Amino acid sequence: MKNMGFRWFGKKDDPITLENIRQIPGTTQVVGALYDIPVGEVWPKSEIAELKSEVEAAGLKLEVIESVNIHDDIKIGLPTRDRYIDNYKQTIRNLSAYGIKVICYNFMPVFDWLRTNLHFELADHSNAMAFQADNLVDDPHAMINKVRQDSQGFEMPGWEPERLAEVEQLFDAYQDVDAQKLTDNLKYFLDAIIPVCEECDVRMAMHPDDPPRPLFGLPRIYKNREDMETIEQLHESRYNAFTICTGSLGENPQNDVPAIIREFVAKDRAPFIHARNIKFMNDQGDFHESPHLSSTGSLDMYEIMKALHDTGFDGYIRPDHGRNIWGENGRPGYGLYDRALGISYLTGLWEAIDKESKK
Repeated sequence: MKNMGFRWFGKKDDPITLENIRQIPGTTQVVGALYDIPVGEVWPKSEIAELKSEVEAAGLKLEVIESVNIHDDIKIGLPTRDRYIDNYKQTIRNLSAYGIKVICYNFMPVFDWLRTNLHFELADHSNAMAFQADNLVDDPHAMINKVRQDSQGFEMPGWEPERLAEVEQLFDAYQDVDAQKLTDNLKYFLDAIIPVCEECDVRMAMHPDDPPRPLFGLPRIYKNREDMETIEQLHESRYNAFTICTGSLGENPQNDVPAIIREFVAKDRAPFIHARNIKFMNDQGDFHESPHLSSTGSLDMYEIMKALHDTGFDGYIRPDHGRNIWGENGRPGYGLYDRALGISYLTGLWEAIDKESKK
């Protein structure tokens, strides 16, 4: 796989170095972002250039950004959204100037993702993130504080402090936004930016809801194959595309992840893949992150990788949400060692499938 990537949070905020990443066999891409730019503001060319220069100096490529987050005024549909959409267009242009090909984003209200435990202890005494519905805290503000305390001082992706400090106001702002209105606001956003994407050759890759279920009364609109079909029809263009996160979609056992991959890769609507596994803990859908191996999780990673291979996938892929193992105590879900093991496993599966297909 020529475009295997590794998510990196930058030299200021990530204890993992680019040199560490370069030493993972098969890794050619860094999936990066500018985490100090406030949501809704234009990403300056100078900072994009600096990030690209750092990555390339380490012998790696920077072609995928995760994420350029969407301002809440756009998701809510406020009159001020046009200013933020204009800023987003300029950011697309600026990223294109430095060779960015894919922007991963999501359209989830308030919470970009949610777990109830960031240090769930597994049987082997490693730690992983977990979601258990009975452990949800009724007060969203208390839930946010719990996650932040569990994060060991790291800012977690998608949990911007300036937004979540005003969580009560955010919930009030979303009070009248149901799934249909959120979908309408996504269409408004896509109709505005996709022509710029087509001009700049930058593909938007929407990330699934995580977990794929409504929480705290907030709507979710990318939960399954049917939602994906709705979203692709909002603006017919290969630049209106998807990040297929096997773990997020796999958190709903009704989702046939390999089938989803086969359909949307074949239609050229899936330029970016998050390949990870989860383990269901009961029949109620509680789960924890697991090693990438099929034998340790509930998803068949062989069939997932075979679906990618059979459809001729040549886009970007990265492992995701590893455990903390071997004494590592960094950002929950984003340690070095288990994600590196994940890359070795995924590339091994790909090699075996590729050789078998040529017999």
